[in-house]
Amino acid sequence: QVQLVESGGGLVQAGGSLRLSCAASGTIFSINNMGWYRQAPGKQRELVALITNGGSTNYADSVKDRFTISRDNTKNTVFLQMNSLKPEDTAVYYCNANIKRRIYDLGSLYWGQGTQVTVSS
Repeated sequence: QVQLVESGGGLVQAGGSLRLSCAASGTIFSINNMGWYRQAPGKQRELVALITNGGSTNYADSVKDRFTISRDNTKNTVFLQMNSLKPEDTAVYYCNANIKRRIYDLGSLYWGQGTQVTVSS
């Protein structure tokens, strides 16, 4: 069994910063891509940032130059540093990870439970 547990959400004023963390635990052989998604009320879930196991990153245009994704492979953890937050960043943020539980697995996608980020104007 694999679990992804997020932390670090909360309420912040516009212009402020938050750092999200997501730790994977359980039976894990290796982790490929890890990412952060968000879903605002009435909107579809959208990709925020993605990081490969080699450290290559990709960002949504709306968060480039403000958000930074990183990972600690020794702790199976992915981070999202969010700076210069705007009210439109308000959403539930979800992490996901493509995880191989055993050496011959193809890998499966796992999701965290989500953490609320609210940015007040």
